[in-house]
Amino acid sequence: MIHIRPVPLALARLAAMLAVLLLFTGCKKQEAAVEAVAAPLHAPASQADDTGWKAYFQYVIGHNDDGVTDRTNAYYLPAPGGEDYDGKYTRQLQGVQDVVARGVLPGNMLAFMSPDSTKMADLIVAAFKDSSAGSMRKVVILFVGKSVDNERVKAAVANTGCIYRFVEAK
Repeated sequence: MIHIRPVPLALARLAAMLAVLLLFTGCKKQEAAVEAVAAPLHAPASQADDTGWKAYFQYVIGHNDDGVTDRTNAYYLPAPGGEDYDGKYTRQLQGVQDVVARGVLPGNMLAFMSPDSTKMADLIVAAFKDSSAGSMRKVVILFVGKSVDNERVKAAVANTGCIYRFVEAK
């Protein structure tokens, strides 16, 4: 008989943060080392600063994870105009729709951010339009964006019974 011990909460959080870091860094064989980026206190001034936005997103997630006892699923959409932007948006939307349809267990977090707050808000609204009432109780949904997009995102996820958090990207 195999006995599996539960993973301590601190170790689970560390693993989740490392998973988010790996998600953002990707795998490129030609790179010998991954450069550490200091987490900024403010959003980058330029929408084109993809590395800066990702570091800011990680910082915000880390400072808004109260009540998260399991994993964080981070959804980041780069600024418009990049290579295959429409394809990235479509794949991201499909992925979030699949997660919403399957449901999310209590203690998890879904975090959303993009340099283009309006486009990410559009994605969230579209992904949650067919969500089931009460399907995400005790799930934290974090939206990092502009205050003008906050209310419509909040309304789009309210049906799920989630714990909604908004952080203004500034």
